[in-house]
Amino acid sequence: MTELFDDQKAQASAWFRALRDQIVTTFEGVEDAQTTGPLADRAPGRFEVRETRRESGDGGDAGGGLMSVMRGGRVFEKIGVAVSTVHGQLGARAQAAMAARKQFPGMADDPRFWASGISLVAHMQNPHVPAIHLNTRMFWTPHGWWFGGGSDLNPCLIYDQDTADFHAVLRSHCDRHDPAYYPRFKAWADEYFFVPHRGRARGVGGIFFDDLNTGDWAADFAFTQDVGRAFLPAFVPLVERRRDTPWSDADRDTQLAHRGLYAEYNLLYDRGTKFGLETGHDPEAVLMTMPPLASWP
Repeated sequence: MTELFDDQKAQASAWFRALRDQIVTTFEGVEDAQTTGPLADRAPGRFEVRETRRESGDGGDAGGGLMSVMRGGRVFEKIGVAVSTVHGQLGARAQAAMAARKQFPGMADDPRFWASGISLVAHMQNPHVPAIHLNTRMFWTPHGWWFGGGSDLNPCLIYDQDTADFHAVLRSHCDRHDPAYYPRFKAWADEYFFVPHRGRARGVGGIFFDDLNTGDWAADFAFTQDVGRAFLPAFVPLVERRRDTPWSDADRDTQLAHRGLYAEYNLLYDRGTKFGLETGHDPEAVLMTMPPLASWP
C-alpha cells in the first residue's frame, strides 16, 4: 500500500508541476502578444522564479517548490504561480482543523502528512480584465487522502458574457466526470468565496471542492486534472477580449477597492492561506496571492 501511494503521490506532484509550466509559458505568450492598450510600449512581463522551502522545525528536509511571480507586465500587474510538494507532521492546531472536518480520525496518533498542489492568483493591469484564482491539490495522511481545489473569477467591472463563458468552460470539464459535479461545486464556491463581514461574494463564482475521496483515486485524480485543464480555456479568451479596453481613473479606483475585498477574504477566511502558515511553508509563497495595490474607504 505504501508503494502504491508513493506512485500516486509522484503522479500528482508531476501533474501540478506540468500544469505550472504550461500556465507560465502561456502567460508569457499573452504578454508578448501585440496590444494597443495604454501599456503597449512597456516591455512584456516575465516571471521571476525562486525555490521555496518548508521549515520542518527540526532542521530536516520537509519539501518545497517553486514560486513564480510576474510584476509590472503589460497585461498582468502581478501574478503568482506557486507549486509545492511538502511533508512532515501536522502541529496541534493543524490537527485540530483537520479533525473539525471529520476527515481523518486518529490523526493525533500519527500526524504525518504529505501535500502537493498548485496555486495561482492573477491581478490585472486593465480593470476591465477580471482577476482570477486557481488551486488544485492532493493531501495525504496514513489515515486517508483527498483532492481539493477550484477556480473562481473576480472582476471588479462585471460583464455578464464573461461570467457566462467562464462558467460554461468549467461546466463542460465537470460534466466529463459527473453531471452533478458542476452544480454541486458551483454552490460550494458560492458559499466558500463569500465574505461574511461584507455580506457579499468576492467575485462571480466558479467551482470549489474539498475532501474529495470517492474511493476511486484514479477517477478523483482525473477530475482534478480536468479542473486544471479548464483554467486556460476559461480565462485566456476573457483576457484577449478585454485587455485593450480603455479605462478611466474611476475604473482604477473601483479595481483597487475590489482588491481590498480580495485581501480581506484571503487573510481572514481562505483555508489554503491558513494551512500554509500553520504548517510552516514559506510565507512569501503563501502570501504571494496578495494584490500589489489595494484601497479601503
